[in-house]
Amino acid sequence: QVQLVESGGGSVQAGGSLRLSCAASGYTFRVNIKTWFRQTPGKEREGGAGIYTGGGDTYYADSVKGRFTISQDNAKDTVYLQMNSLKPEDTAMYYCAAGWLSNEERGGSWSRDYEYGYWGQGTQVTVSS
Repeated sequence: QVQLVESGGGSVQAGGSLRLSCAASGYTFRVNIKTWFRQTPGKEREGGAGIYTGGGDTYYADSVKGRFTISQDNAKDTVYLQMNSLKPEDTAMYYCAAGWLSNEERGGSWSRDYEYGYWGQGTQVTVSS
């Protein structure tokens, strides 16, 4: 099993910044990609940013590209999501997920939530206008 614990959510005004953290523990060798998803009530879960833990390749949804940055600290087995220029539409519950994708799958499948077997409990981000 892989356990994921998110932290860093909160409330911020539009234009502000937040940094989310996702600490992994357990059998982390079973995963090679970690992705931040977000979800608001009544909407599908959206893949925001992912990172290939083996080589550091990153993936972003168009909605966050240029504003969010995903990074990792392998020594701490922690993934970060730096969120800048936040907008009210970024308000959501943010989840960290981990899974295994082959080299061929990764680019096209990183944002598909059904590819991930491990999920954190989520952290709320609220952006006010």
